[in-house]
Amino acid sequence: YPNKIFNNIMQRLARAPKIDRLLGVDLFFMPNIGFISLSEKCKKIITIHDLSFLRYPEFYSLKRGLWHKIINVKRVLRQFDLIVAVSESTKQDIIELTGVDEKKIKVIYSGVSAEFKPIDNKEKLDEIKKKYGLPKKFILALATIEPRKNITGIIRAFDKCVQEKSIDKNYFLIIAGARGWKDGPIHKAWRLAASRKRMKFLGYVDPADKLYLYNLADLFIYPSFYEGFGFPPLEAAACGTPVIISAAGSLPEVMAGAAAAINPFNYSEIAQAIAEILNSPFNADSLNFQAKNIKNKFRWENTAQEYIRIFK
Repeated sequence: YPNKIFNNIMQRLARAPKIDRLLGVDLFFMPNIGFISLSEKCKKIITIHDLSFLRYPEFYSLKRGLWHKIINVKRVLRQFDLIVAVSESTKQDIIELTGVDEKKIKVIYSGVSAEFKPIDNKEKLDEIKKKYGLPKKFILALATIEPRKNITGIIRAFDKCVQEKSIDKNYFLIIAGARGWKDGPIHKAWRLAASRKRMKFLGYVDPADKLYLYNLADLFIYPSFYEGFGFPPLEAAACGTPVIISAAGSLPEVMAGAAAAINPFNYSEIAQAIAEILNSPFNADSLNFQAKNIKNKFRWENTAQEYIRIFK
């Protein structure tokens, strides 16, 4: 059946067929929110990665907002015996925003791929630098170009640093990520920035290139207004790159002191953090220690073992 008919008419309205009966399963695991109809017989587990659409609905387009309203996350969650949250922050959001009993929620952290690490393959690094036309010194932001990621705050903070000459004149701001929604104000902020010639949008980048971008960057910045977990800052830190995050959502929890935390609503504070980090000599031993800790704490093997345990 076409997806729109199956999801919206059959699963949401008619609540048929019951997927677990159709598949003949004892346990149904759903790795994300979606349209679903299940019987009372099987055990049901779902993973919630974030509830940004309930916490900050203004960050979403009309179309996405309507989709989230139609899916009715509160009703979906009532069907499940156990809900997995990817962070304590997400767990608290589930309790607060959906009214789910705390006893039904278990926190299982996601993992960071082992591929993210400090590298010294100069030939490959030079290849990536040439591929994307990267300058010698740059600050990297990597996220979908949409309001929740606070790209506007990054642009204004960098522009402030340049205007105040608080950072070396050779630093550039590189913004990588696919175009999202409500990105008009972001591009307007770039057009109004006096230092826009020192800023570059890469657009979508090949996932295989992220490792090298993190390693090439002098600083990674991720002042998102809200994250349920937050992969990019963990990946960057695992590569031994200094990181700035927002003191919001799950980021302070998962980074646990491995990054500078700022108020995402105050771009002057972001600018100050940028200047302080770029003007201080990096402690390589400290960065390597953080990278090692992150890899040990957020291993996909640990995540898998936790899921197997609750399945059993």
